[in-house]
Amino acid sequence: MDTPLARELADLTARRKALEGVHVDFSGPTRVFTISNQKGGVGKTTTAVNVASALAELGAKVLVIDLDPQGNASTALGVPHTADLQSIYDVLVGDAQLADVIQQSPESPNLLCAPSTIHLAGAEIELVSQVAREHRLRTALNDYLAHHPQDVVIIDCPPSLGLLTINAFTAATEVMIPIQCEYYALEGLSQLLGNIRMIQKHLNPTLRMSTILLTMFDGRTRLAQQVAEEVRGHFPDEVLTTVIPRSVRVSEAPSFGQTVIAYDAHSVGAVAYREAAVEIARRASENEKGH
Repeated sequence: MDTPLARELADLTARRKALEGVHVDFSGPTRVFTISNQKGGVGKTTTAVNVASALAELGAKVLVIDLDPQGNASTALGVPHTADLQSIYDVLVGDAQLADVIQQSPESPNLLCAPSTIHLAGAEIELVSQVAREHRLRTALNDYLAHHPQDVVIIDCPPSLGLLTINAFTAATEVMIPIQCEYYALEGLSQLLGNIRMIQKHLNPTLRMSTILLTMFDGRTRLAQQVAEEVRGHFPDEVLTTVIPRSVRVSEAPSFGQTVIAYDAHSVGAVAYREAAVEIARRASENEKGH
């Protein structure tokens, strides 16, 4: 029967099959991504945890650093982050080593998380008086990576540009921006790019905006298509071919303390994030060859 639903199912089956035979090489240097967008509700944390989980499934050793006081990334990765536990807060404001606070996600031995706790909410103020306050995360991360090599580090930021986000930008090599395919999608983006340029100039000259991922895409609306075209027009090299569709499964997964990859690996959202992860990983190896 040739109905839209039948076509959709056939397409999804073909995409799942294509992912089965994929091999990706993670032999290059550690890639440190900051996932950032000052606009809230664009799927920032969702993108952070699902890309991380999909990369881990491909064989990468992945560390997620949860810099958002809400701790949603820690929750989605199934990692405890109650106030009495040591967390990324103790690394930034105290003397804890990153290795002391990292936990393994139940999803995969390849997937680690430095959780956030509610204490992080006050970290912005406490960091002000610290020495080298913009470099606290970079120093801790470099120390950790020297003894515990990872293939990918993904830092999930709060939506505001405070000292936590500046620490993330200073520690990262790449910025990944999720953009929602809705009205005003590009609003705030010029501000974000301005902030990246400022960080490049003063704190981290090696930072680059490498990846844009279109999220919450509804292929049935003309608006979503227009936004996608507009973003691709502005950033032809950075936008991934893969788009993340609006998906109930993706929204449901965190309430079960899981990523959508673990919650429903066959769903359209999980397949899309796995395709995005393959694209991200392959771009790195192509860049390596290009240099």
